[in-house]
Amino acid sequence: MLTREENDMLTQTGRGTPMGELFRRFWMPACLSEEIPSADCPPVRVKLLGENLVAFRDSNGTPALVDAYCPHRGAPLFFGRNEECGIRCVYHGWKFDASGACVDMPNTPEGETYKDKVTLTAYPCFDAAGMVWAYLGPKDRTPPRPGFDWMDLPDDRTYVRKYHLRCNFFQALEGDYDPSHGMFLHMTRDLTTPSAIQDAAPVLGSLLSDKGFLKMKFLSFEETDFGMLHVGVMPEADGTQTVSASTFYFPCFSSAGLAGPGVYSSNMRIPIDDESCYMYRFRWSYEPFTEHQRNQDRFGGFTYPEQIPGTFMAVENKDNDYLVDRILQKNYSYTGIKSFPIQDLALVEDQWGPRADRSREHLVTADEQLMRVRRRLLKAARELQEGQEPAGPHNPEGFRAHTARTRMPANLPATEVIDRIKDLTVGPPPDSRLHTI
Repeated sequence: MLTREENDMLTQTGRGTPMGELFRRFWMPACLSEEIPSADCPPVRVKLLGENLVAFRDSNGTPALVDAYCPHRGAPLFFGRNEECGIRCVYHGWKFDASGACVDMPNTPEGETYKDKVTLTAYPCFDAAGMVWAYLGPKDRTPPRPGFDWMDLPDDRTYVRKYHLRCNFFQALEGDYDPSHGMFLHMTRDLTTPSAIQDAAPVLGSLLSDKGFLKMKFLSFEETDFGMLHVGVMPEADGTQTVSASTFYFPCFSSAGLAGPGVYSSNMRIPIDDESCYMYRFRWSYEPFTEHQRNQDRFGGFTYPEQIPGTFMAVENKDNDYLVDRILQKNYSYTGIKSFPIQDLALVEDQWGPRADRSREHLVTADEQLMRVRRRLLKAARELQEGQEPAGPHNPEGFRAHTARTRMPANLPATEVIDRIKDLTVGPPPDSRLHTI
């Protein structure tokens, strides 16, 4: 478990907090590119790390992210006019460009000179993979763009949806590093008896021993510049072993999620404030998505839940108990909740509230992976407090590592197993059928 002080450090992301300052050393999604679809489009509200902001696209199509309030008298710029390469406050006409420079101050005689002394807080942005990325940290620490392989892929190889979650970012994130929950939460059969375990769905059922315990064991938890690389092994009936590599990327990106052959996953939980976050549910491939993959990933509500029109809130949400079906739960589904990600949301949005007090936990050996991720984040936040800047943002190529999975002989030394799987975490897979998780 965490102490209350550690829990606060892990979950508080406002400016000046240890975790908030760590977040501000990395590029992160601020909104979907489609939210500001064209040059001179209407501005949209954005709340990120507790800061109220507005995003817009100037006349050149450049994305911008600025303070939500005019520095003159605090009028909301959401109502501003986006025109001629700048956003103009409709209260007194003050206008600012994408860099935050005041370019016009028409309501006062000294405006032509005084405008040079006024700036609007603005953060650098760029478009990639259907998202607008922003950097909210110190200007002299601005890192290069992260080197994820998918940053510059064509549109037909990436897909992203954004969801509003009503819990702390880490409360949602740590579910991706909780390997034992899948055999219960996401199963379609009761696992409380041996016979039910034998009949369990093949994909998740294969992870279980005859006593219902998770068969996968972790060989290593390697700290890296980008975060962590985890290597696990699972014995197979034919005498081989399945070896998997998974990743945690600073400050809040995971590689978990449901995907098909040749399709990789990333879940990004971006703090709105300390009790809510946005999840960018992202899928990508080195090859164009097939029509089958597009239909499987986008429609039907199983992997991408339907949203309330005009919002990023899922139709199945906390207000309606995620539309749990108790008859379905009794006869077929372990939870009675239809959608795969909604099953997770139902169990994470309220854990002793939207920001859980982790000092109340009772952890077990099955929780080792999430404990490691917590320690890694806390370590990085403490190091930054002590003046040690994180290396990851300035080593963009490190972010190229991705998940991998393959079969290997069971008698290989652990060091060789780790070296072999690490080689598969960079670049296109030699066999996509065995190279996804």
